[in-house]
Amino acid sequence: MSKPPADQYSPKNVEEKIYRLWEESGYFAPDKHKAIADNPNSKKTFCITIPPPNVTGNLHMGHALNCTIQDILIRQKRMQGYKTLWIPGTDHAGIATQNVVEKDLKKQNISRHDLGREKFLDKVWEWKKKYGDIILNQYKQLGASLDWSRTRFTMDNDYAKAVETAFLHYHKKGLIYQGERTINWCVRCATSLSDLELEYEEETGNLWFIKYPLKDSKEFITVATTRPETMLGDSGIAVNPKDTRYKDLIDKFVVLPLVNRDIPIVADRMIEMEFGTGLVKVTPAHDLTDFEIGQRNNLANYMVIGANGRMTELAGKYKDMKVQEARNAVVKDLTELGLIEKIEPNAHRVAKCYRCARTIEPILSKQWFVKMNKLAKIAANEVKKGNIKFHPRRFEKTYLSWLENIKDWCISRQIWWGHKIPIEGENDVLDTWFSAALWPFATLGWPEKTNDLKNYYPTQVLSTARDIINLWVSRMIFSGLEFTKQKPFSDVIIHATILAKDGRRMSKSLGTGVDPIILINKYGGDATRFGLIWQAMGGQDIKFDENAMMAGKKFCNKLWNAGKFVMIKIGDENISAEIPQDNLTEADKIIIEKTENIVSELNKQIADYNFGQALHSLYDFFWHDFCDVYLEASKKQESAETKQILLYILKIVLKLAHPFTPFITEEIYSNQLLETEPLIIAKWPK
Repeated sequence: MSKPPADQYSPKNVEEKIYRLWEESGYFAPDKHKAIADNPNSKKTFCITIPPPNVTGNLHMGHALNCTIQDILIRQKRMQGYKTLWIPGTDHAGIATQNVVEKDLKKQNISRHDLGREKFLDKVWEWKKKYGDIILNQYKQLGASLDWSRTRFTMDNDYAKAVETAFLHYHKKGLIYQGERTINWCVRCATSLSDLELEYEEETGNLWFIKYPLKDSKEFITVATTRPETMLGDSGIAVNPKDTRYKDLIDKFVVLPLVNRDIPIVADRMIEMEFGTGLVKVTPAHDLTDFEIGQRNNLANYMVIGANGRMTELAGKYKDMKVQEARNAVVKDLTELGLIEKIEPNAHRVAKCYRCARTIEPILSKQWFVKMNKLAKIAANEVKKGNIKFHPRRFEKTYLSWLENIKDWCISRQIWWGHKIPIEGENDVLDTWFSAALWPFATLGWPEKTNDLKNYYPTQVLSTARDIINLWVSRMIFSGLEFTKQKPFSDVIIHATILAKDGRRMSKSLGTGVDPIILINKYGGDATRFGLIWQAMGGQDIKFDENAMMAGKKFCNKLWNAGKFVMIKIGDENISAEIPQDNLTEADKIIIEKTENIVSELNKQIADYNFGQALHSLYDFFWHDFCDVYLEASKKQESAETKQILLYILKIVLKLAHPFTPFITEEIYSNQLLETEPLIIAKWPK
């Protein structure tokens, strides 16, 4: 019935072997292994699509936590008899991947322009084939039970068909248009970016108070700005219509200093009366809010900063200067003219490119956009009606707030790596998030009516990070509703962010990052999973503590020793793992009741996505109630009933622990207890 276990548990000797067993036996696929595919009780399906990591990526702590959360759900559902499908895949990550390949070429003193578009894209595909699946192999070290036969990539042929279908659908419906608008522009990456692709840094700069002479008057008004160089492109001054200080100025004109252009004073509700003097310069070609003000008030667009980050001909004598050079020159000239009233230090948030950290230059540009009003409403209503639930629920506010204040989505990018916009003559590619928005159904074969789409869509759960609620979650929801007429998932788990021990964001460049592969090599995959979930309590951010991995290692050793004790206790006896009906002691009754309680407790906690609490509950039961009390007392007992209960509870513990620590539980269950079926498909305790 059992074989003697090794004295010490060694993850290195077990984990790779166990994973190979699972993978080669087809347990990860719902339709390959006979025990799963032919199970008459497996009528219910359960599907998760993994948030596709970038092909540029290596496993980081956020990936590791999210992977473990999803695997807990998948493994439990598989054991409950569901036909489970967990789809792996990667995202082409347009800007990020192009940047990586360009940096690699730069070492050889080659630019993409030297190669030309086609040869450069060949280089990117070569890079992808060589490095693009590294992170997927790293998931295996964590024990992720993904169906590798269904691995997808956002630029494989079938997926490209889905992207083209989606674009043409929107275009035919009139939801996609091309227009000249002010957009976020990265000079370094030479492409447009959406609002959600920006990161903000707090910087201390200046607030310049500039005098603008009133036309046909010796008087002037004072305007405050953090970007004096953009005044060369001013086409108006705006005030809030409720601001009684300036109501007599509305519809009058000022003479734009340095340019001598007459520009009107207009009223607009967007103006914050508290900022500066309450009078705001309007530069529609170089500020997204100013562009909207300009549209409402019929103001002209003067583009004085070009896509190359230098001043244009419209900037006059400042032409060809870099932005900072132009700023210094403008301030110098204004000072000499006596038009600088004062300068105050000013801390403000500066938009940076999320990939290269270069300061963003808003510029006027012809781009492709998706109209968002109708799409945003259907996405918001699905959550308001409770059809899609966020866990923790507070993140619904983040989701709804963005949708209620949404702007049209700029979907064109001026890079080479990505899905080319399917309009003749277009060279721009689509925003990476446009293709990612189709992930829950495109991975299942949409737009074709595949069996996978029929059987596994809608998916059940999405688990992801809070920083992509708007970038990705919102867009998947309205895309699912638009293209399939169904929500893409029912529940959204927003997992904690893992911070460095001192509370700073983890960063390789700052030296605050932790490599989960190093932890796996040091403690094992099970202990690493344990340590991550152990710290994930209540949805709060986690200040990473490696001691939790050490606790995981001790938990695994305790499991091993408990299993070893029970097997030695039983020896060669033919003992059934059932609760005996007679001759129960008071200690027997107590541990049986507590076992029933922990099964109920864990089922509820996992159903509520309280994974940390579930692990703590299981730990307390196993370590204290079972090992410290019952197992310790059983050392003096030799009755068949005691041995039955020991074996019964050990198997329950192994099953409950399996989603959290899959390797060691499988090793004890399958290779030590010599069960006829592996633990990965054993029946979950009720």
